[in-house]
Amino acid sequence: MSWENNVRKVVPYVAGEQPKSKNVIKLNTNECPYPPAPGVEAALNHFDYDVLRKYPDPDVADLRAVLAARYKVPAEQVFVGVGSDDVLAMAFLTFFNSDKPILFPDITYSFYDVWADLYRIPYECQVLDEKFEIKKEDYFKENGGIVIANPNAPTGVAASVSMIEEIIKENQDVVVIVDEAYVDFGGESCVPLVEKYDNLLVVQTFSKSRSMAGMRIGFAIGSKKLIGFLNDAKFSFNSYTMNATSIIAGVASVEDEAYFQKITGKVIATREWTKKELTRLGFTFTDSKTNFIFATHKSIPAQEIFDVLRENQIFVRHWNKERISNYLRISIGTDEQMQKLVGCLKEYIEKKKRK
Repeated sequence: MSWENNVRKVVPYVAGEQPKSKNVIKLNTNECPYPPAPGVEAALNHFDYDVLRKYPDPDVADLRAVLAARYKVPAEQVFVGVGSDDVLAMAFLTFFNSDKPILFPDITYSFYDVWADLYRIPYECQVLDEKFEIKKEDYFKENGGIVIANPNAPTGVAASVSMIEEIIKENQDVVVIVDEAYVDFGGESCVPLVEKYDNLLVVQTFSKSRSMAGMRIGFAIGSKKLIGFLNDAKFSFNSYTMNATSIIAGVASVEDEAYFQKITGKVIATREWTKKELTRLGFTFTDSKTNFIFATHKSIPAQEIFDVLRENQIFVRHWNKERISNYLRISIGTDEQMQKLVGCLKEYIEKKKRK
């Protein structure tokens, strides 16, 4: 008998490509094109390195306190982890332990089915409609939990909070997780619903709107009871999930609300400009409420466009998956980067027309 018979075998998540060269336009992993808040740099420049001799605060009290103040909830209702992926993975482990399948859309964040397989959680994918929108009735059935990315990725489509609330109302015997990684770019948060539903967990991240993907900070807001169970799982796994530098940088970011609003506003404005330009070039797309556009061209295959952009050192994301293989997910960069993207596409499309 081989030791391999006892190995937990999974098909891992495949992260977006991280090109090493700096001479590229990187529009493939939804990072913010602007730097973190100035206070983050100041906090790191004045960091007392002697602190690194000691273990960091296991309760992450300072960061939880500023998040609680920002979202107007008690600190006991805030959980912090190493990026929203860490928070979501811990939530899957903690809350999805029945024999009933958890439910999430067929087109969504592709880590969900990976975690389900890793933890041996049964799941069923609910098919989005032809507009890539959730059909709420699909979630009005017996299940072991629900996960909804809102706005969704990679489609960029946002469901209304009222629809999400209908789903929660119909599922008060299981935990409902709303993954709001992109909510700051035009979506509506479900955080206010936490006060009404003790089975709702809302997860957000610092990686997108706060320009801190490299720091790995994510958080969840839920009822005191839900957060208590999450902490029990965390402290049974790793007491010190957040390092000292991440904590002080996270605090500095949350404290600068004006910069946060300025940067998200710039990304939204650039997104809307890019939508207009892509429309002129023959693209169609969903009504994105995120920092990316999920686009398809009327006549040129997505793979062809992907290859052309890559040849020109412009990286976007493409999946060879059913229903979305002819779409590209294009992260929003700076105005200059998006102008170069549009220019490259325009030149190629005009060249094809001349042939």
